[in-house]
Amino acid sequence: MITNETIVALSTPPGVGAIGVIRLSGKDAIAITNSVFSGKDLLAQDSHTIHFGLIKDGNVVIDEVLVSLFVAPKSYTKENVVEISCHGSNYIIQQIISLLTRKGASAAKPGEFTLRAFLNGGLDLSQAEAVADLISSDSAAAHSVAMNQLRGGFSTELNVLREQLIHFASMIELELDFAEEDVEFANRDQLQDLISKITVVLNKLIRSFELGNVIKLGINTVIAGRPNAGKSTLLNALLNEDRAIVSEIAGTTRDTIEEVLNINGINFRLIDTAGIREATDTIEAIGVEKTMQKISQSAVLVYLFDVVNLSASEVRDDILSLHKPGIAFIAVANKMDLSYNDKLKELKLPSDINFISISAKESQNIEEFKQMLYDTAVGDKLSDNHTMVTNIRHVEALQRTRTALNSVAEGLVNPVTSDFLAMDIKQALHYLGEITGAVTTDDLLENIFSKFCIGK
Repeated sequence: MITNETIVALSTPPGVGAIGVIRLSGKDAIAITNSVFSGKDLLAQDSHTIHFGLIKDGNVVIDEVLVSLFVAPKSYTKENVVEISCHGSNYIIQQIISLLTRKGASAAKPGEFTLRAFLNGGLDLSQAEAVADLISSDSAAAHSVAMNQLRGGFSTELNVLREQLIHFASMIELELDFAEEDVEFANRDQLQDLISKITVVLNKLIRSFELGNVIKLGINTVIAGRPNAGKSTLLNALLNEDRAIVSEIAGTTRDTIEEVLNINGINFRLIDTAGIREATDTIEAIGVEKTMQKISQSAVLVYLFDVVNLSASEVRDDILSLHKPGIAFIAVANKMDLSYNDKLKELKLPSDINFISISAKESQNIEEFKQMLYDTAVGDKLSDNHTMVTNIRHVEALQRTRTALNSVAEGLVNPVTSDFLAMDIKQALHYLGEITGAVTTDDLLENIFSKFCIGK
């Protein structure tokens, strides 16, 4: 898949801006740029230097530019790389790219620069995928997780496991060479201990995906409750702006309203829903149905109830119908400014439900509620030292690795021949290798890098 072509693409977002950065990578990147550059001889300059000059098409000046040189292998792709910083006019950018392609460069495909970095040994596959996550990160937590993976935190943990397995695989392969001698080079007890230790790590990584994925995408947080409970008022209070229409008329919200709230570096995707009740018309019925769909897709469900007008038994009935396994649940008593009586003591909520009283209208306890949201969804699970899985491809490979190791463990408890043990260990090594790119196929690489933006 490695090609000798020199590729070119715009690496800054398309559209009018102060500058645009055009990137080239390949054996002839510096030579092609030098052929259209009026200034110093770029072929005679050192790596990691910047040069001012003109880009010219014959005698026609296209733009004044800065040219940055990265001489192989001291570059992102491990090839010669040139970055041309020009003025951000779409016309200028297209003229320069067109000129460079006429001089021998080819238009880069999505993700081709990072693909070359992987193929040339600059990054492993999980680090390459972290580049895409880093580009799309829109919160401090998503940025932190992507940076940890880009720096090799995930890869390091996997490589330690893989090296230990490779040692036992080689010992068992050695036994196969001496099959007629009936000797054992691989200590079965030590192998059993290793599999147990690796399985613990795999389980931890697989479980981390639940949090890692929502950090990457944002935590779906549905605000649900009966009409006129104050759901839209709560959304406005959380956002500190009038995002949703508020009215004394029950059933004002007919469709879902979605906004993003950042709490301690985590994005919560707040979803204000239609009130849950028997619908009085077709449109309201559709709204209630959408509410139930959003609840089933949520990571955190905020059940808001009117502490003045709802009885304890009605609250318990609502919670019983809405509380589902796997969805974090917060019960919020609203309108505490109007009445805060002994009714709350009668609720007797399940132990796995967090509870808080607020006044959405008066913004009482809103900051405390935000902290409860964060603690419920994240708590102390997020730390700089904690490796987190955010990619569905990775978690599926980890699950397949665990299945293969379970087969090895079963083969040790109910003894099988060395060739079966070797086969199962090889299978586990294969799946671990798929994550970091030690094992790849062209189809896999095409699928991964086609999702990148052009120019990265």
